[in-house]
Amino acid sequence: MVVEEEPDVTGTTYRTREFAELAGVTVRTLHHYDRLGLLRPGRRSAAGYRLYDARDLERLEQIVALKCLGLPLKQIRSLVDRTPLRLEQALRTQRRVLQEKRRLLDHAIAAIEAAEAELRRGGRPDTEILKTIIEAIEMQNNTDYTRQYYSAEAQAKLDERAKTWSPELQAKAEQDWSDLFRDIEAALGEDPEGPKALSLADRWLNLLGQFTGGDPRIVEGLRNMYADRDNWPDSMKQRTEPWSNPPVRDFINKAIGARKRAQL
Repeated sequence: MVVEEEPDVTGTTYRTREFAELAGVTVRTLHHYDRLGLLRPGRRSAAGYRLYDARDLERLEQIVALKCLGLPLKQIRSLVDRTPLRLEQALRTQRRVLQEKRRLLDHAIAAIEAAEAELRRGGRPDTEILKTIIEAIEMQNNTDYTRQYYSAEAQAKLDERAKTWSPELQAKAEQDWSDLFRDIEAALGEDPEGPKALSLADRWLNLLGQFTGGDPRIVEGLRNMYADRDNWPDSMKQRTEPWSNPPVRDFINKAIGARKRAQL
């Protein structure tokens, strides 16, 4: 039997069904979010019914936006509880996320259209076209996920620099890192404070600087991201597999430490 909830008692609260219609979600979704502790209305009617208000709507907007980015609900709860944002700040961050998503999707769509055109001409898409499609989609997946680790200020910096980024530059950066990891593995028997190790440290710091631009806020976000590596999606773990090699990590950390001491 369906139990009708009592009428709205004020002009600023909503019964569950009314709130679901207002927000464009289902009652089942609201009950699910309540059970998970994601969205628990702070008010109850005299009869014990849930009463939602404008603050609940703002929190729901953040939940839905983060879910759109592919984050699991458990992690969304942790994020919105730990770092609640003012609505203006949250919307600004979400707009930037969606703009970046659109930019990366445009790359993928253009590559797919090129592949379709080649098929219409009776040919087959070459490897570069298919590679571009894969890279654009992978960049979007990884970019969406990693945004959670950066402050709004750091993300704004990254968004600005992303306007000149491309799948080709991404591929070059990945190749440079891959070559560096290969050379570090080959040098594991060397003195981590010797000339060869210091040269590897210079290459590491140079590549890192290309990403961070020397901005301490981006550096902090990067540290936060790597500290949470166990929770990364499998695709991200696979692309950073060399960094999970303890001897490589220990060697380059010692080499970087030696390089920094030498510069004092």
